[in-house]
Amino acid sequence: MFADSAKIYIRSGKGGDGHVSFRRELFVAAGGPDGGDGGRGGDVIFEVDDGLNTLTDFRHVRKYVAGDGEQGGKRRCHGADGEDLIVKVPEGTVIKDFESGKVIADMSGENRREVILKGGKGGLGNMHFATSTMQVPKYAQPGQPAQELWVQLEVIADVGLVGFPNVGKSTLLSRVSNARPKIANYHFTTLNPHLGVVDLQDGQGFVMADIPGLIEGASQGIGLGHDFLRHIERTKVLVHVVDAASVEGRDPVEDIRTINAELKAYNPSLLERPQVIAANKVDSIYNTGEEDWEDPVERLKREFEPEGIQVFAISAVTGQGVKELLYHVNDLLKTVDRKPVIFEKEFEYQYQGENLPYTVERNEDGIYVVEGPKIEKMLGYTNLDSEKGFQFFQRFLKENGIIDQLTAMGIEEGDTVRLGEYMEFDFYF
Repeated sequence: MFADSAKIYIRSGKGGDGHVSFRRELFVAAGGPDGGDGGRGGDVIFEVDDGLNTLTDFRHVRKYVAGDGEQGGKRRCHGADGEDLIVKVPEGTVIKDFESGKVIADMSGENRREVILKGGKGGLGNMHFATSTMQVPKYAQPGQPAQELWVQLEVIADVGLVGFPNVGKSTLLSRVSNARPKIANYHFTTLNPHLGVVDLQDGQGFVMADIPGLIEGASQGIGLGHDFLRHIERTKVLVHVVDAASVEGRDPVEDIRTINAELKAYNPSLLERPQVIAANKVDSIYNTGEEDWEDPVERLKREFEPEGIQVFAISAVTGQGVKELLYHVNDLLKTVDRKPVIFEKEFEYQYQGENLPYTVERNEDGIYVVEGPKIEKMLGYTNLDSEKGFQFFQRFLKENGIIDQLTAMGIEEGDTVRLGEYMEFDFYF
């Protein structure tokens, strides 16, 4: 089965921890710190592969994890960096945050490679924390944590088959391409789009999608509604598949008018795209012999060909007229701008790194409160019970401008400062 969407889990690599060690050599009684830095965690990178047309592979592998950075070693040895993970996707793949549905990246046009999750930085070894007053630091910095995310991948074809349920879209797609969608004689068989590659002579061809069936009111979200219309946005040519024989009593002219009305209500620009009508099931048309009987194919031509929409009489079951339809669609594709509709970036991953926010305020009790993700993260990896850890904490407050902010707010010696929810100390210059 060819599916145009997949939900996968991605995780970058964790940064390796810094190492705590000291030189131990013959004739060197008290060597200095020589703990090395941890390696950087691997990135998760998405890259376009021109050899791919569908997201089939992602139906079997749902978890993608980059390599973790190695811990630093003795003698200032730097831990090895984690291996980057490169995820190959078809051109036109849209990567979305699964939780919010917002666009992270659109792998279309010139955007062929993008880092989606960055690996954590490696922690510093204890050789970085030696000072004139603290020559044997027993502290090393841990590596930054990995970043993880559930994402939705989507890719849309150039040609979309549209029509009401049970008109033969899936049958047509299975005949003209390598797709094998499930086909049955009941409504809403197709709940997810199927993609197939249509190969014509001389290396020509295109990707065609069997879009889920539409019902009236889709532009208001009824039924499959917006899911249907969202897929239409990326297609270049629309093929209306109708039941010309009215096997289920449907009026093919009315069906096309209804679908175009839904497209217009959702996005009027959709009607500017080339359209073609596949009058399907002509092998089942029965001439009643009555005086007012009219060939439904001729009726469709009279209604729509003056509007520039060509009608092809086909049978997806026998193959009648299908070849002529495909070559006409291929010719239409040559007349349109193949440059894809690119979705703007809507989602930015919040990295647990150096640019995390914090606030400095004075509460009603006169306590200066410093809190936020940046503070919580610092407290999580700092051992304030050790002399070196406390020195690191003091340097953190100074380098991040927190001391300057407290001073500007009028703090005096002996005033209480609260970090996060629990830690309090008396302030002294």
